[in-house]
Amino acid sequence: MKDTVELTIHAPQAKVAALFDDPRTFPQWMEEIERTETLSGDPAALGAKVRLVPRRGHHGFVAKKVARDLPHWSCLLLSDSGVSVTVRGTFVRVSDEITKLVSEEIFAFRGLMARIRGFLGRRAIRSAHRKHMESFKRFAEQS
Repeated sequence: MKDTVELTIHAPQAKVAALFDDPRTFPQWMEEIERTETLSGDPAALGAKVRLVPRRGHHGFVAKKVARDLPHWSCLLLSDSGVSVTVRGTFVRVSDEITKLVSEEIFAFRGLMARIRGFLGRRAIRSAHRKHMESFKRFAEQS
């Protein structure tokens, strides 16, 4: 499953890219994430792994930086036991103070039950993606 959200953010391209690329900022704009825990490497470097610890329930995702060309784009892989999500953010400079963010999420569900939950949850997944990106927009514009 693939979902794309596009937003205009009133902040410079380099700032938007840096905030989006750093999983340590996730708790500041994703309400369900309580904190992050570094598992390996420098969280700012490619290949680093960070656990996203949820406020309740689920054991959380592990985020790994897989590629980037800042300030133009960044790619992160989120994974848990049933799903992997490739998250690619593209940052298009509109002006010195305006950036267009294109956030693309590609889901790969593992196992029959995960595939069924993914199929049944498509609407909720898309809604959560939109909600996260709108929250990120507010965070980036206020930072």
